[in-house]
Amino acid sequence: MGTQESNEHGGGTGRRALLGAAVLGAGGAALGLSGTARAAGAGRGNGGGVRSLPVPTIVGHRGASGNRPEHTLGSYQLALDMGADIVEAGDLVPTKDGHLVCRHEPEIGGTTDVADHPEFAGRRTTKVLDGVSTTGWFTEDFTLAELKTLRATERIPANRPHNTLYDGRWEIPTFEEVLRWQDEQTRRTGKQVWIYPELKHPTYFRGLGLPTEERLAKLLRRYGKDKKNSPVIVQSFEPTSIQRMNKLVGNPLAVLLSGAGSRPWDFVATGDPRTTDDLITPEGLKEIASYAQGIGPTLDLIIPRDSAGRLTAPTTLVRDAHRAGLILHPYTMRNENPFLPADFRKGTDADAYGDAFGAFQAYFATGIDGVFTDNPDTGLLAREDFLDS
Repeated sequence: MGTQESNEHGGGTGRRALLGAAVLGAGGAALGLSGTARAAGAGRGNGGGVRSLPVPTIVGHRGASGNRPEHTLGSYQLALDMGADIVEAGDLVPTKDGHLVCRHEPEIGGTTDVADHPEFAGRRTTKVLDGVSTTGWFTEDFTLAELKTLRATERIPANRPHNTLYDGRWEIPTFEEVLRWQDEQTRRTGKQVWIYPELKHPTYFRGLGLPTEERLAKLLRRYGKDKKNSPVIVQSFEPTSIQRMNKLVGNPLAVLLSGAGSRPWDFVATGDPRTTDDLITPEGLKEIASYAQGIGPTLDLIIPRDSAGRLTAPTTLVRDAHRAGLILHPYTMRNENPFLPADFRKGTDADAYGDAFGAFQAYFATGIDGVFTDNPDTGLLAREDFLDS
């Protein structure tokens, strides 16, 4: 198993060389992947579509958010240039005038410079978002033109102080801009670019008269990306939202799954008593497979952690999901110590890298089909190690 030394986080020679190579050219050649690792590009299926993707698939989580402020065109571009198989381009939330924009949450105080705009001071408010009282500024209270005056900032500066260098550089992208970027980069690279948008809080927005599924479906149809083999996988934490999308488009779909014992908010809103535990039973997975092609479970549903944060024995989720015909793209691998299982941490610095390569190997060994990661460069090299071992 590979080991990522902590001095690489500080911008050591090896890491700088890797990033320099990645920027010079996308894909396996830029990262120096071996023939065996590049052979993963054949995937596990034929005929195109999601099953033709490399396995394990490396998904750039909100782009390359370990290196750039998340959900910006700069973050998406870096993930692509690093060689990510899919770019999670778009946690989708609506504006007041109905446009879909890319933000991790509708509350944007933590990811933009909105607090520095006195003209928007009066927009700060408190709302109940999926049962949680949340104070800040919300996309649904702004027109697109107003949001375009803001600039993105790093969401977790305590863990990623290096990313604050890029605060203010990029604006909030619309999903339509992402679709155009996808087409432009596909033409530029000569390789189909895949994206993985997420519908955020669809029940909440439907209650505000801003339903997001129909808006997303309309855009996908407009750009000819609403088919079974289209390079756009749609995901949501709300199963009923994915069921709705299944009736609107032909795209591959995935149900995201939070921690054990949690309940999707649409279940709470409709009185459905089921929890994540029910959804990951063989019966629950079979039901999901009737309207979706995959699941995105938290990594702890694949390998739980004990009270000390160390990995325990894997669950049967990978086996059970595969038996139901589902692919698994769990989330989220991050290189920094606080986000890694205790087995793979090095020291106590909140922004220092631990043994991320070792953690990748532990998860890959369970048979997962891919993983979301904030650090696509690390994920790609970890895949090479795994496939060559």
